[in-house]
Amino acid sequence: MAGTSSFDVTTGVDLMEVHNAVDQTTKEITQRYDFKGVKVGIELNQKEKTITLTAPDEFRIKAIWDVLQSKLVRRGVPLKNVKPGNLEPAAGATARQVLTMQDGLTADMAREIVKTLKEAKLKKVQSAIQGDTVRVSSASKDDLQGVIALLKQNDYGVELKFGNYRSN
Repeated sequence: MAGTSSFDVTTGVDLMEVHNAVDQTTKEITQRYDFKGVKVGIELNQKEKTITLTAPDEFRIKAIWDVLQSKLVRRGVPLKNVKPGNLEPAAGATARQVLTMQDGLTADMAREIVKTLKEAKLKKVQSAIQGDTVRVSSASKDDLQGVIALLKQNDYGVELKFGNYRSN
C-alpha cells in the first residue's frame, strides 16, 4: 500500500524581489521630469513588511504606486499580497501611504481554506492548520492535485503558494 503524500498551502512575497522593485522605482522616479525638484520617498521596512510612500500630494503618491506596481509585476511579486493603506497627511504639507505585505496565511484565511476543503467532501484528504500554513495530505496524488485545482478556483484575497511537497 502506498504511503501518504502532502503539501503546504501558504502565501507570501519574496522580500529580495520587493527590495529590487523599490530600488528600480526609486531610480525611475528620480529620473522622471514630473518629479524633478520634488521631495518623494519610498521606504522599505523588511522587519515590519511595509513600504511607505511619501510625496507632496495624493496625485504623486498614486504615480509612485503605479510605477512600483509595474516593477513588482515584472519581478514576479503578487500584487494581491501588497495591500495599500489609506492616504494620510504627513508633516510638512506632504502625504503618506503605507503598503503592507502579506507574508503567511492569517488564522482566518487558514480556517477558510480548511472549511473549503471540508465542504468539498473530498474523501481521504486531511487538512491541518500549522501556524501560517495549511498542510494537506492524502494517500492519492490525484486527490492532492484536485485540492490544488479547487483552491485555485476560490479567491482568498491573496495569491496562494503550494509547496513543500512530500511523499512518504
